[in-house]
Amino acid sequence: MSPAPRQASNEGVIAAIVPALGDALIEAVERVYEVTFTVERAAIVDVLRTLRDQFDYQQLMDIAGVDYPARSERFEVVYHLLSLTKNHRIRVKISTDEDTPVPSVTGLWPVAGWPEREVYDMYGVLFDGNQDLRRILTDYGFKGHPQRKDFPLTGYVQMRYSEEQKRVIYEPVTLDQDFRGFDFTSPWEGADYVLPGDEKASPEAKGAPTPLTADQIAKAGTVTVTAKPPLEQAKTTETPGQTGAGQAHPGNQPGEKPVQADGKPAEPPAEANKPETGEPKPARTTKKKEGKNG
Repeated sequence: MSPAPRQASNEGVIAAIVPALGDALIEAVERVYEVTFTVERAAIVDVLRTLRDQFDYQQLMDIAGVDYPARSERFEVVYHLLSLTKNHRIRVKISTDEDTPVPSVTGLWPVAGWPEREVYDMYGVLFDGNQDLRRILTDYGFKGHPQRKDFPLTGYVQMRYSEEQKRVIYEPVTLDQDFRGFDFTSPWEGADYVLPGDEKASPEAKGAPTPLTADQIAKAGTVTVTAKPPLEQAKTTETPGQTGAGQAHPGNQPGEKPVQADGKPAEPPAEANKPETGEPKPARTTKKKEGKNG
């Protein structure tokens, strides 16, 4: 159901190739639907020629390196081959160290020159017979091989553009902040030491938001909770006088409004209904106090 092209089955591949490799073969395994042959370093050219000419693995797809520092021969060089006619891939591996060169396969596939240069640049593996074994990914004057496990993550030199010299310059690496040393301690268990920067952290202040209840906080010993005094008996009122409301004014009661003889509401005083004339009030005058001189 996969949209990718279906790859041919591995059935019978190892049984057919093993007799042809003879004493050059160290191991032949199939893991995760992939076939891998581990062979002698000195016989790599003959092995790859046999796989190309007799078993139709025409294309060299890639050459990769792997570093295992604990091994006596710490490097593995891995060749990936593809058969166009069979639609099948296999992997061939050899081992070497820092000083022993690997025979180059540029005579079988001229395109192998570039991936061999990459393996040399990243891991320092030497290839005997490569006519142009130079660095290809790093810059001129680069020190070391960055894909080795013992190569520092920060490198040895750094480059930057200098405004004073108006060019790119190289200088020793300077870090603004030291790298942390991770010891893979479970974050739930916690480390036995204070991590850099954590010494500046202050404990949570009392009264800060927390999902714990008061009883849980008191049980943890972080806050002392005092017992609340018992509530007094609820107060009740039986008469309006106990509420402080007092008696209503007689004139505010609906049934005690003043009325006329015919039962209609009493008219307000005549002065209250007298309209304002709007005449200006006379200005207030003050008598000027005479001085001593008249």
